Amino acid sequence: MGHAYTPGLKVTDKILITKNRILPLKGEVIVKKGDKVKPDDIVARTHLPGTVEPLNVANILGLPPEDINDAMLKKQGEAVKEGEVIARTKSFFGLFKSECTAKITGTIESISHITGQVLLRGEPIPVTVKAYIDGEVVEIFEREGVAVATWCSFIQGIFGIGGETHGDIKVVVPDNSTILTGKEIGPECKGKVVVGGSMVTADAIKKAAKVGAAGIVVGGFDDKDLRDFLGYDLGVAITGSEDVGITLIVTEGFGQINMAQKTFDLLKSKEGQRACINGATQIRAGVIRPEVIIPFPADIHARQDAGDYREQGLRVGSPVRVIRHPHFGKLGVVTDLPPQLLELESGSSARILEVQFKDGTKSIVPRANVEMLES
Repeated sequence: MGHAYTPGLKVTDKILITKNRILPLKGEVIVKKGDKVKPDDIVARTHLPGTVEPLNVANILGLPPEDINDAMLKKQGEAVKEGEVIARTKSFFGLFKSECTAKITGTIESISHITGQVLLRGEPIPVTVKAYIDGEVVEIFEREGVAVATWCSFIQGIFGIGGETHGDIKVVVPDNSTILTGKEIGPECKGKVVVGGSMVTADAIKKAAKVGAAGIVVGGFDDKDLRDFLGYDLGVAITGSEDVGITLIVTEGFGQINMAQKTFDLLKSKEGQRACINGATQIRAGVIRPEVIIPFPADIHARQDAGDYREQGLRVGSPVRVIRHPHFGKLGVVTDLPPQLLELESGSSARILEVQFKDGTKSIVPRANVEMLES
């Protein structure tokens, strides 16, 4: 029953993952099953309908709505260009005329004899979906998208901003406890996924974005710095669509928290290799975790141990992180899982566990206040 109370963050050196790359509406898949793809390769494309621009032609020309058809120079379904005359009237024996021009380039979608309005539809907006990761196309979803699989090292974070990007890993701090400041960021970080230690400052993020770094992976981040960097308070909805010029992934939590040694060591061992990262985060139903994917060449058809996918649940010896006060952010190992409920200070009852922290101290913690670190 333990696993029902323990969400897990995965940090693993080798796992086979599959990413579905789906269009927002039906379109065209332009790769085949078995194709090898790279992050920037387009795997599917479509067109979104253009914007609609209403034009009250009857008012502009001073006509009754029912007479609009006689003034139209363009018919429904015909293409028009911005500034092109689409309707005209003449009066006083043709000496004076009134004209109505298109505000956008597109097509005439409808002409209303009731309201006198003409709806212009803008040109279709092209939309493409990229592979995002190095891998192989393992499944085709007809007219919708594909599934791309790869063997990789895989790290999930707590929180992130910014969308999908990629770059070579560059570790710019000596250890997992060092704060990443603007001093560590230079022109050599352009296009790189920069790895910091316990925290990153707002100045460092701004400088990284300015030099063109692809992303930052770090242990902690101050919420005030986040507000300063974004220019607004971030809500509780899904993140990942922020247009900030860089992707940030926080692996441990808010504040100055050392990046887990295992996570830092894994990133350090992969320095110079390409990492594909995504800061998209959703903490409500349908949880989405920010992620770091470090693909490496391997046969995707090689056997994957069932244990890599099976949820093991919480047990004695499981590594955990406390996610509530007063031990927020502390890492430890489960030493006991009493089956009985324990009455808490609040008066409610909950299942608890005993955790031993890195400094050797032990504490009793509600199971709902920890998350398991999967490896």
